[in-house]
Amino acid sequence: MKLKNSFVRQDSDDDNDLDEPVRSKIMTGYRFQLNDTLLEAQNSGALWVERLQLLCVSDLHLGKSDRLARSRGVLLPPYETMETLSRLADAITLFDPKIVVCLGDSFDDPLAENSLSETERDTLATLQAGREWIWIAGNHDPAPVSVAGQSKIAYSTSGLTFRHEATDNAFEISGHFHPKHKVPSGRLRPAFIHDTTRLIMPAFGLYTGGLPVKAPELQKWFPSGGIAVLCGGSRPLPVPF
Repeated sequence: MKLKNSFVRQDSDDDNDLDEPVRSKIMTGYRFQLNDTLLEAQNSGALWVERLQLLCVSDLHLGKSDRLARSRGVLLPPYETMETLSRLADAITLFDPKIVVCLGDSFDDPLAENSLSETERDTLATLQAGREWIWIAGNHDPAPVSVAGQSKIAYSTSGLTFRHEATDNAFEISGHFHPKHKVPSGRLRPAFIHDTTRLIMPAFGLYTGGLPVKAPELQKWFPSGGIAVLCGGSRPLPVPF
């Protein structure tokens, strides 16, 4: 399936290019349209919608190390929440959005919300200040209750619908699956995947696994193929699949 993208900032299709340091966050976006709205997939895994002054991230999974310690006795370094918030702060500083949409599974389970340290809560409150902040319900976190912001099942604006998990409706932006992809001889990278009717976003949080784009759960939504936009190198790398 051939997709026409409105603009792609891309100089190389060599996977080795993905290992170079990120030189400029604002010049590495991959642009494409969904329902006549220009979207920009960022190398960090965030999505910028300039027309709406909206920043979207998916699957933060804050508090995952706490949940694993509580439920399984698995002890991981408990720094992922602050690191994820720091990466989110970088994106917010870059774009200064009016609206921030978190596409569900923002917390790793309902109790993880309560595990936030005072520093983490203060950091989150600072990021939220002066913005419309929307928490989309996920399968891990039905709705945050002790932090600021609006809780919604879905959020629709300007012909786009933001929700946690894909449905049969067109022009959706969703998350949930943590898609990953690679080029030949490369390693799996978090990836945006899109066609002309939908976008599924990568997980933004640390300590998150992923599902290859050719897994049946994802192929269901892209029967004719699409574009995987690999994150994590010097710039997003679009690869047809």
